[in-house]
Amino acid sequence: MSDYSSKRGGVSRRNLLQGMAVTAAAVSGVTPAMAQRARQKVEAERTASGTYQPKALTDHEYRTLQKLADWIIPAGANTQGALKAGAADWIDLMSSESEEMLGIYTGGIFWLDAAMRRMHGKNFANATEADQRELLDLIAYRKNESPELGPGIRFFAWARKMVVDAYYTSPAGIQELGYLGNKAVSKFDVPPECMDYAIKHSPA
Repeated sequence: MSDYSSKRGGVSRRNLLQGMAVTAAAVSGVTPAMAQRARQKVEAERTASGTYQPKALTDHEYRTLQKLADWIIPAGANTQGALKAGAADWIDLMSSESEEMLGIYTGGIFWLDAAMRRMHGKNFANATEADQRELLDLIAYRKNESPELGPGIRFFAWARKMVVDAYYTSPAGIQELGYLGNKAVSKFDVPPECMDYAIKHSPA
């Protein structure tokens, strides 16, 4: 059994699992300004050193979060993917400023590892992609809610939302969206799909 499965920095397994019950409302102390500062810090560190050093998560937890981010928004023809965009970096830095958020991720990753060990005898990050997919297919859908899977389902829903937030506030995600910011444009054309929808649903 790995060293973090019983104690993590003096925190018991029970406390780690209790952290997974924390909802978004419980981390209301994390403001948009804090999120923006975290993004700036991450980008500055990545620019200066070419990499990011975890501030809150252990190396194992950070690597597991990277695996999750890569599953949630993988790299493709039109996207750099959450891993390359540093979604795990942003979440780690945010977690370093919020004990409640850190509890969600330490507890959630603990659950993932425990579930994967029961299924295949390995931690999540060390499992094969097929085994990782098998577990994620169970916890990605609320229809699979059960006493056994409930904590994992709630954690994955939280992690998925934050990875998406992290990606689409990163330079790569913003570029993918084509967001221009507060810039003047000489011409704006309404997309034909919008016009078709408006005409089709017009009371006239």
